[in-house]
Amino acid sequence: MTKRNTGILILASVLIIGTAIAFSHSHEPNPVASTPAANPALSVSVTQASTDNIPISLTANGSIAAWQEAIIGAEIGELRLNEVNAQVGEKVKKSQVLATFANDSVLIDIAHSRAALLEAEANYREAQINAERADKASDSGALSSQQINQYQTLSKTTQAKVELAKAQLNGHLLRLKYTQVLASDDGIISSSTATLGAVATKGQELFRLIRQNRLEWRAEVTAAEMSQLKLGIKVTIEVANVGHVEGTIRNIAPILNLQNRNGLVYVDIPNASNSGLHGGMFARGEFHLNTSTGLTVPQESLSMRDGFSYLFLLTDQTEDRGHVKQVKVQLGRRYGNRLEILSGITAQDRLVAGGAAFLTDGDLVRVVAE
Repeated sequence: MTKRNTGILILASVLIIGTAIAFSHSHEPNPVASTPAANPALSVSVTQASTDNIPISLTANGSIAAWQEAIIGAEIGELRLNEVNAQVGEKVKKSQVLATFANDSVLIDIAHSRAALLEAEANYREAQINAERADKASDSGALSSQQINQYQTLSKTTQAKVELAKAQLNGHLLRLKYTQVLASDDGIISSSTATLGAVATKGQELFRLIRQNRLEWRAEVTAAEMSQLKLGIKVTIEVANVGHVEGTIRNIAPILNLQNRNGLVYVDIPNASNSGLHGGMFARGEFHLNTSTGLTVPQESLSMRDGFSYLFLLTDQTEDRGHVKQVKVQLGRRYGNRLEILSGITAQDRLVAGGAAFLTDGDLVRVVAE
């Protein structure tokens, strides 16, 4: 056999073997394409909205102020302050001596007035005796009617001088009393201009006193808000770095401010000073008006995006897997750590309880708790 024929034979054998292999592969079944299982975006717990009694409240801003601030001034003038016994911030009792004026000149005036009174009383007794004698002598004709009238007039004149001397003495005694500056009520000294050694004028302010150390919150509300309030309503007042204190509406202003059309509400705060409050503090308060029912959800189930509020509903759950649907909701009042939902869901909807900020519409989630 020639080399040429041998080559042709080898090529033919290769072709036959290749055809057989191809034919055998063409009869094998094609493998099914498999898609890897999707992983859930988040493991979540499920909650539902609940119907709760939600307090109806009204919030306002205002300042802490003294319930009443009494002005204590000098009731006598041109005297030197000899003692100053009370300082700003000091608690005082009613009728406690806060300051005293030097009383030397007043004591001298009292001594003069007492002497003048004694003289006037002596003159009156003498004139009274003479008038009685003249009256008895009127029947004998020893004295004329004119003389008798003179004795009677002198008696009345000296009696008037006695009353005048008594009035002058009482005036000086009153001035002596005014040399002591007394607290007009229990309270705390809020300001003082009394200076040792100073000569005060009559009526000059010396001290200011917060009566009974009693403070109140003066809230500013609109006319519409004022119509919802009434005496006796409970109020929770929040002051920075102090905390919450409770109060009660004591009074409501009868007129509004003509500039902004707002009115003042006066809220009594029992034991305000013991709570660390001071006059002038800014405070935010909440008036507790009533309660009403509403649909609420936990605050952590809410997601805020682009200025809108969203909840995620669990849909088409199979075993522990399910998809979420993003739903826009309208918020109402806050109740503790829960928020009122006005629209967007029902009480039967199953909601993602937490982690809503990490979800998007249509995500697959794994349910770990109901």
